[in-house]
Parts: sequence; structure tokens; C-alpha cells
Amino acid sequence: MNDWQRKSPLDWETYVNKMVKVAAIEKHEYEGWVLTVDPVSASIVLATFLENEKVSISVVLGHAVQEVEILKEGDDEMKQRLSCIFAPEESKAYSPEELEKRKNNLKTWLETNHIPVTEQGESGRTLCVAGVLTIDPPYGPEECSSSNEIILSRVQGLIQGYLEKQE
Repeated sequence: MNDWQRKSPLDWETYVNKMVKVAAIEKHEYEGWVLTVDPVSASIVLATFLENEKVSISVVLGHAVQEVEILKEGDDEMKQRLSCIFAPEESKAYSPEELEKRKNNLKTWLETNHIPVTEQGESGRTLCVAGVLTIDPPYGPEECSSSNEIILSRVQGLIQGYLEKQE
């Protein structure tokens, strides 16, 4: 086990969102922005930005890492770019005000259609339908969660129809 593999996840976390140079076995060197470090294998996931907004992802296996040198700190803009790499195309960031509006509109619509709904959690961000289903931000069908598959399917269908009418 090498020094890199002996580090803790908290140590590895200090490398995230930073430009690094990784020296690996057989004199291989890799440069890129650290997206994450796998806590089990100690493998480093690096992102390199190419021209025309394309991104190259490479993984340096933990057992091959000999040394990691930080070249540059990531600014807020770079952190945002890195965080969006694996985000689905259709997902978009909502401001806290937009999320609150989406939640209230959905809650009102559910109540209008005689579906019992309450707000849950310390900040009231999660909607709870009939005590058996939860809807988390940004309040779409994918954010529904329930152990009852029939209720889950029906409520997801209702929300999908509701959102299609909103567009």
C-alpha cells in the first residue's frame, strides 16, 4: 500500500477542485482538475477541458499513484464547471426563490385536487403526500420517493401531467 492509499477521505477531499499533477508508476504523469477521489480504491478522477467545451475524464488507479502535486486552486467558476460535468443535460440549477415557488405551486395544485400534502423537514423543503410519499426539490417526478410502488407511479404520473401543463 502506497502513501496515497494510506491517506484518509478527509485528506483526499483537500485535492478536490484543484489542478494537480499526478506521478504514477512507470513514469506516467497526468494533469487535470480533481473531480473526486474514490474512498475505497484511492483512485483519482481527473477532468481536462478540451476545446469546444468538450471534457476528457481520466482515472488514475489508487495503487499506481506515487505523488500528487497541487498546481492551482480552483476558483468559484471552475468549481461550478466541474460540478456540472456529470449533471444530466436537462437538469438546471434553480435559485432558492424558484424552488420555493415550484414547491408552493405544486402543493397548491395537489391540495386543489384533494390530495393531502404537508411540508416536512426542518426547512420545510420536502413535500409529503398522504404520509407515504415524499417529493424533494426541484419537485419533479424523479424526486418522488415511496415504498408503495402503486402510489409512487400514480403521483409521478400526476406531477408529470401537471408539469407538462405548466410549460
